Amino acid sequence: MRSYVVAMGWAALAALFLAAAPSRAASPDRTLPWSTVEVQAPRVEYRTFDSRVVGVKVSYHAYVPRAYAGTAARFPVLYWLHGTEGGVAGIRPLARFFDDAIEAGRVPPMIVVFVNGLPRRLWADSKDGASPVETVFVTEVIPDVDRVFRTKAAREGRVLEGFSMGGYGAARIGLKYPDVFAGMSILAGGPFDLEFAGPAAQRDPALRGQLLREVCGNDMAYFRAISPTEILAAGAAAARAAGTVVRLAVGRLDATWDLNRRFHERMLELGVAHEYIEVPGVGHDTRALLEGLGVGNGRFYRRSLGLADRPADDRDSVK
Repeated sequence: MRSYVVAMGWAALAALFLAAAPSRAASPDRTLPWSTVEVQAPRVEYRTFDSRVVGVKVSYHAYVPRAYAGTAARFPVLYWLHGTEGGVAGIRPLARFFDDAIEAGRVPPMIVVFVNGLPRRLWADSKDGASPVETVFVTEVIPDVDRVFRTKAAREGRVLEGFSMGGYGAARIGLKYPDVFAGMSILAGGPFDLEFAGPAAQRDPALRGQLLREVCGNDMAYFRAISPTEILAAGAAAARAAGTVVRLAVGRLDATWDLNRRFHERMLELGVAHEYIEVPGVGHDTRALLEGLGVGNGRFYRRSLGLADRPADDRDSVK
């Protein structure tokens, strides 16, 4: 279903989410780690807000570039979605990666928000209502970021990116809300198969069982309904109309390579314009994949944000 966030406004969207919740749903589980520990890193801020959706404080971290302090200008925001086990461990190295890239001029100055999507929750609202991760992110985290920071608080100023389970989340949320994000970067995403029988599921059946139980209530129909593959089929026309800049990238040695390639082929079939990159010699490794994207990484962010390429960005280091 096409999102109407811009027209409705955040308050109206939040009310719509709450009103649409099934009556059988349980109350949100307040014992889940909606607030993480604070990560200390250069130019990284730890923020919390009182969530109306879950009834407790929700946290996120935000990297703020050096240029932010020296101007009254508004900055675009990259929303980073973490992998299966949660994102705390990745905040410090990722903040350093983006800081180095921004300082060197390879990436445009932007705020990078490390969203707390809970461990093992597929960046989706659980069927029983206990973990409304998607609703909290879209209707509460983004408005709080726009309230706290000088952001370009519009679709044109937002990019969505994630790795592994975060790539799965970037795909499903980016496709579901084309009016919220101008760019969508899917890095080694998964699980993309509707049977949930890919390499990762076979390697860790206990994790597969936990995801199906805690997110989907052991309902494979619900798993399929929240899948990026199903959302792609339903939302392809909206994505085409919105002109979302889409990137799908995966390491050639990554166990998720085949399913990512199939997702790329499905986007081609449905006419969703995107850039597809396979990085040689890279497995399931966030930093190695980002570095392997080379100058094309900055070019993707610039295209998403409507900024001119640097002369050096006219060529890719990865084919």
